[in-house]
Amino acid sequence: MAPLKVLISGAGIAGNALAFWLSHQQHDVTVVERFPDLRSFGLQIDIRGHGIEVLKRMGLESAFRTVSVKEQGLEFVNRNGKAIAYFPANKTGEGLQSFTTDYEIMRGDLIRLLYDNVKDRVRYVFGTTIEDFEQLDDSVEVRLSNGHKDRYDLLIGADGQWSRTRKQMLGPRAEDPIHFLGVYAGYFTIPCQIKNEETYNGTAYIAPGQRLLFTRRHKPDRIQAYLVGLTDSERMMAARKVGVEEEKAVLSELFRSAGWRSEELVKELQESDDFYCEHMGVVRLDSWSDGRVALLGDAAYAPTATTGMGTTSSLVGAYVLAGEIQNHFVRSDTSKEALLEALHTYEQHFRPFMDSVQHGIKRDETYWHKMPSGSFTLACLNHFLSLVSFFRLDVLAKYIMREDIGSWKLPDYEGMDLRQDKK
Repeated sequence: MAPLKVLISGAGIAGNALAFWLSHQQHDVTVVERFPDLRSFGLQIDIRGHGIEVLKRMGLESAFRTVSVKEQGLEFVNRNGKAIAYFPANKTGEGLQSFTTDYEIMRGDLIRLLYDNVKDRVRYVFGTTIEDFEQLDDSVEVRLSNGHKDRYDLLIGADGQWSRTRKQMLGPRAEDPIHFLGVYAGYFTIPCQIKNEETYNGTAYIAPGQRLLFTRRHKPDRIQAYLVGLTDSERMMAARKVGVEEEKAVLSELFRSAGWRSEELVKELQESDDFYCEHMGVVRLDSWSDGRVALLGDAAYAPTATTGMGTTSSLVGAYVLAGEIQNHFVRSDTSKEALLEALHTYEQHFRPFMDSVQHGIKRDETYWHKMPSGSFTLACLNHFLSLVSFFRLDVLAKYIMREDIGSWKLPDYEGMDLRQDKK
């Protein structure tokens, strides 16, 4: 089989994971990224369920462990900082992960890990975007923002929730497939030296008014902070276009005087130089491809942080897409027919996984919207968390995280378990 010439838009987790597999199959892969260098930043993420198995099949588990975050669990506190519940990480290797998994890592470290394992086989073009493309009978002609024009057998949009590739694929008149939940999260880090006997735990405080303040340590001299809340404020929705300072101002107003460490965190938020605001939304599309153009990861099916499955969905989706491409090009000599069939079976096999992950994630129906807004109901929730923690019932893993996707099985593809190559 002649190798495919593939262009991937986006050097994030999904794009690098797909580049890993396709380059291993000897395809000619180019990745374009709009940032001037590798986006090796971002806060803590995790891998769950089938994503863990994919990581192992990539032969990267040992390398992952060397840079992973050794978080031990999640503690809930009241407004005075008193511990009310604790949920340890599941270190057994069996069953569902807890909120803290056995596979925690900083987003930038995972991207760097993937990149380091493909950079010698893949061409990267940074500071560049796809200006436009035209689908031809035997290829897709792509024009880049740097003026370069070329033809490819396949174009993959792995450029995130706000995907430019998706907008171009759907056309200017298509309805935006992002369904916002009215949930906003501010992420940033804070200098904070570790104290004697301090453990690596996450600490969460649920505040009145459906707000969550959360910190977790990933380095001896630094912690992460998360401020998550619900608001119907039009100012919050519009803040993304205004800029970071406006996003900081709106979140500061929302979380000031919330209790626990809110005043300290709001102050650190305003001074942060690595702040990022996420407008949580689910991406739902009737089809993940059109001709020789296909979507992957958040560009196709962003599940939001409310599911805990964003990274896992990207890794598993990339594995399935690469596996289907391999299967169809091994069996066929007709590139166009094989390609279209591969994209069809990629969606056919992986959509049930994503349907399960995204099930019930709608505006006004997420667990964020069911959080107590008043002091009395909040006290009842804290009492409930205390009880289930005492009896070691991990309700977070079972009822909040979307790791359990039922009977869906991870496909096996010939030559795509690289653990065997490492022996």
